[in-house]
Amino acid sequence: MITRVFLVRHGATTLTADDRFAGSSDVPLGPDGQVQVERLADRLAAAPLAALYSSPLQRSVTTATVVGRPHGLAPVLGDGLREIDHGRWEGLRRDEVQRMYPDEYAAWEHDPVHVAPQGGETGKHVLARALPVINDIIRRHAGQSVLVVAHKATNRLLIAHWLGFDLRTYRDRIEQLPACLNLLDFKSPDQARLVLLNDVSHYDLAGVHA
Repeated sequence: MITRVFLVRHGATTLTADDRFAGSSDVPLGPDGQVQVERLADRLAAAPLAALYSSPLQRSVTTATVVGRPHGLAPVLGDGLREIDHGRWEGLRRDEVQRMYPDEYAAWEHDPVHVAPQGGETGKHVLARALPVINDIIRRHAGQSVLVVAHKATNRLLIAHWLGFDLRTYRDRIEQLPACLNLLDFKSPDQARLVLLNDVSHYDLAGVHA
């Protein structure tokens, strides 16, 4: 039996346009993000979703709630799906981090899987907490379709793992735009087939942008 996972990134937040590190910061969707997820909800209104799961951060919960409304589904929260914690970089713009912590930033750019900002998480740690949640969802919903709403780095790390990439390159090789849709079919938690990646064609329904 095939389990189909509709893996979604939350819509744009109030900090997205500022290029700030906001992994563990619990920021809400911005106006653009709200429109993006409403268009995604329209797109998926007829999808045969059996269940809905979300990171507990409000930007993901809001996204999941809007997409789940046409199906009469409320999101089940999974703490392991939350975004990577950037530690002392949280709330700072990328250029500020590069100026304030140049050596730390350079080491992280080279290997974001094993290097973390002070007080933050490595990519390896994020994958270690997110994978068990997804694996449990796949086993629980064998032969069904489910929607999972998570985050940019979390999704990238999961997809890189399933496709067998060198995880250190996940930031360079995989994009995840706000409110994007990925489709993956699973024969088992260890057998994934990527069907759709980073699709935002629903943006065109309202002329919205990333």
